Amino acid sequence: MSEEEKKRLTTGFGQPVDNDLNSATAGPKGPVLIQDVHLTEKLAHFDRERIPERVVHAKGAGAHGFFEVSADVTQYTRARFLSEVGKRTELFVRFSTVGGEKGSADSERDPRGFAVKFYTEEGNYDLVGNNTPVFFIRDPLKFPDFIHTQKRNPATNLKDPDMFWDFLSLTPESIHQVTILFSDRGTPRTYRNMNGYSSHTYMWYNEDGDYVWVQYHFKTEQGIDNFTGEEADRMRGTDPDCATRDLSEAIERGDFPSWRLEVQIMTPEEAESYRFDPFDITKVWPHADFPPIEVGRMVLNRNPENYFAEVEQAAFAPSNFVPGIGPSPDKMLQGRLFSYPDTHRHRLGPNYHLLPINAPKSPMHSYQRNGAMRPDDNGGGGPNYWPNSFGGPGPDPSYAVPAVDVAGLAARHAYVLGDVDFVQAGALYRDVMTDEDRAHLISNIVGHLGGAQQRIQLRQCALFYKADADYGTRVAEGLGLDVAEMTRLAAMSQEERVAATSG
Repeated sequence: MSEEEKKRLTTGFGQPVDNDLNSATAGPKGPVLIQDVHLTEKLAHFDRERIPERVVHAKGAGAHGFFEVSADVTQYTRARFLSEVGKRTELFVRFSTVGGEKGSADSERDPRGFAVKFYTEEGNYDLVGNNTPVFFIRDPLKFPDFIHTQKRNPATNLKDPDMFWDFLSLTPESIHQVTILFSDRGTPRTYRNMNGYSSHTYMWYNEDGDYVWVQYHFKTEQGIDNFTGEEADRMRGTDPDCATRDLSEAIERGDFPSWRLEVQIMTPEEAESYRFDPFDITKVWPHADFPPIEVGRMVLNRNPENYFAEVEQAAFAPSNFVPGIGPSPDKMLQGRLFSYPDTHRHRLGPNYHLLPINAPKSPMHSYQRNGAMRPDDNGGGGPNYWPNSFGGPGPDPSYAVPAVDVAGLAARHAYVLGDVDFVQAGALYRDVMTDEDRAHLISNIVGHLGGAQQRIQLRQCALFYKADADYGTRVAEGLGLDVAEMTRLAAMSQEERVAATSG
């Protein structure tokens, strides 16, 4: 085998891979095509890498509660659980750390998972989000690689700053989420004192088949409260289960945590002509352009009776929709529609949807049969196929999701890196953060990035500089780097910058 062949990336079956950064999509904005077998192989293998711990969101805490509608949104969605003011729907919520193992500390610097399962009369609706409104990457083909860099070095089994920052500095779209993560928002004091966001864009459609695009915001009514970096470090040794303990004890004493649900709404026409791709999960929709409107209120009022049965076996999937709510062309969402239920079937078995915590409280009639751990009557003696003439359940065309126009060449469409990828991170640093926030951000980054090689430090600082000159300069000075060299790198294209800082 030649040296060139040794370096050629292939699939698990040896076929050369033409592109490992961009999923095959119908046109630049998607959606993702199932014919992209490299993507599905990569995600399917990734979903099966750890047994039985969750690949991500391994450590979590959960609680039962309800959602109550407070505003009329029937002009936007036909979802019955949102059909009238005052209507209540049972739900279960699981909070989690994202990158750490099941034994990791609750105060680790990490995004927090914010997953909600609504037990509606039309089936379960799962909303699977985080405590941040954006994410590190916007294409699912990068997801397994990203998570690998947040885990442990395959040789040393230690957390590795070089892995962590090498990937991020080679992925400029991550700059917005990195800025949030290394602020104090990256270390929430409790699960009760943080917001939750859908991050992804979803479709809402009404009885007439008219649709809009929406993003969800769960705003904590307890107020935002975060650890500083120093406090979070100290808490890891004092009480690594601090957030889990806080949630359980608050509900036990009757101090029921609550969140106000707001949504932003964008019409298809606005989406078509908006100044950036509204389905790009690394961006937020400015509130000035799309003001949030209130929908309802979520309250958690009952602790689990058994952690394993309810929290550990709870399985949330963004593919669990109800009539009135559907997917968007968001590439990351499209990948998750496959990956989440796939990993649940691996972790919990093909009948995970029949476990009590996951089972719908509405009638369930399908032709899925057999499989390990089937706890019900397995459909009895009824037919297990469709179409049939024996009175079996049939589809109802009235529940069809509105058609969305899709056009474009079936290919791996790369995003063109531009200033728009740095604008929101810069605005967050300059216009939203206080002087104290900025000081904590710089200190947190310097403390972590300081463990990486200098060439990686320079490359990452150049990205900070492109977001805001003061931002990049302060981090570079904190690391003792040559600021002039960092500025020179920032002026280069991403390809030139990578070439200049490769090992």
